[in-house]
Amino acid sequence: MPIKTVTTASPLGQQCLAALQDRFQDTASGCRQVVTEILAKVREMGDEAVLEYTRKFDAPDFSLDQLRVTEAEIDAAFDQVDAELQATLDLAIDRITVFHRHEKEESWTITGEHGIVTGRLVNPVDSAGLYVPGGQGGQTPLVSSVLMNGIPAGIAGVPRRVMVTPPDRLGKVNPALLVAAAKIGIREIYKVGSAWAIAALAYGTATIPKVDVIVGPGNQYVAEAKQQVSGRVRIDMVAGPSEVLIVADESANPAYAAADLLAQAEHDPQALAMLVTTSSSIAEGVVAELERQLPLLSREEIARQSLRERGVILLADSLEEMIEIANRLAAEHLELMVAEPFETVKEIRHAGAIFLGSNVPESTGDYLAGPNHVLPTMGTARFSSALGVETFVKKSSLISYTREALLADSPHIQRLARLEGLSAHARSAAIRTDDEQR
Repeated sequence: MPIKTVTTASPLGQQCLAALQDRFQDTASGCRQVVTEILAKVREMGDEAVLEYTRKFDAPDFSLDQLRVTEAEIDAAFDQVDAELQATLDLAIDRITVFHRHEKEESWTITGEHGIVTGRLVNPVDSAGLYVPGGQGGQTPLVSSVLMNGIPAGIAGVPRRVMVTPPDRLGKVNPALLVAAAKIGIREIYKVGSAWAIAALAYGTATIPKVDVIVGPGNQYVAEAKQQVSGRVRIDMVAGPSEVLIVADESANPAYAAADLLAQAEHDPQALAMLVTTSSSIAEGVVAELERQLPLLSREEIARQSLRERGVILLADSLEEMIEIANRLAAEHLELMVAEPFETVKEIRHAGAIFLGSNVPESTGDYLAGPNHVLPTMGTARFSSALGVETFVKKSSLISYTREALLADSPHIQRLARLEGLSAHARSAAIRTDDEQR
């Protein structure tokens, strides 16, 4: 059997649920010291360190003048990417743009009594760095990462968007990545990857100016580097293994459910594929379908290992219990394969993205539907949201007082300040309103 099945009411089921609920894990401690050393070296040596690491791990003959992708390389990439893929990219760009435009927040003010004006000023950050993994040495370009990270930054109004991605052995970048970036207006692209790319974005080098926000997926070294520079710059999130929870009643199609579990499991052995159902026949059907579909996959062994070591099918007593489990687990991807998904979703409080019904595989959200696929994992959907336009803006408070307003509020300000033992705070109000304080 490729996946374990447990009853939620059993001791084993309760133990399994408790472990799933407490699945948060820090970035890999095994690479922490290595990443710390990389960050320090890039901070101290700049381009020299970036070049050293790039030659050691990516392109042995790499030179500093290759670091920035040239306009000629970008233009040539359009001749190397076929028209069908470009049309698909255009469709995805349109869908993602339309969705994220709705997220844009405007500045606002409120006028109160005595002419007090308060409000919030919303401005984009000056610069954002987009990390895009190499994808098996450039053979599987993650164009969706370019779009999902770059488009919201553009809508936010970030004036400088920078993309970094590791070069292949010949010092090149897959042309599909360059086309995707250029189509959304990103032409500042550097051939640099892993933790030294994050260091360059955070600290800046002679060639790569530093940025204010760093977003994008990556391996454990990228994740650890982002965590270590967080605070100096904003990061999108600390991402864990990809995960899906499918809530399935007796109306679900076992073949569809199995296919979606496999779509998660093929990411890597740590991916988490979960299904909860009230129907033992659905559970049995899903297991049978997993066995049938696994040999059809190009990444069969990875998916099989993921299902065997981390996957689970939970047998619950009722739809209400399944909803409770969904809220407890706060999954990155939540699929509602139930008879009335639009009614069921009203009870869902915690999830990264919610897929309603059986006609919407999770891959629609990964690529084309429009919502962002950068989502909170490891249960952090309890308090975190998908990456969006708000990731690339910051908000400043606005406060304006008339003299009449200050005269009215000054006694209260002074009273609170003195209570907290801050006499200078009190005096800063009193000197403007009390004759004896002037």
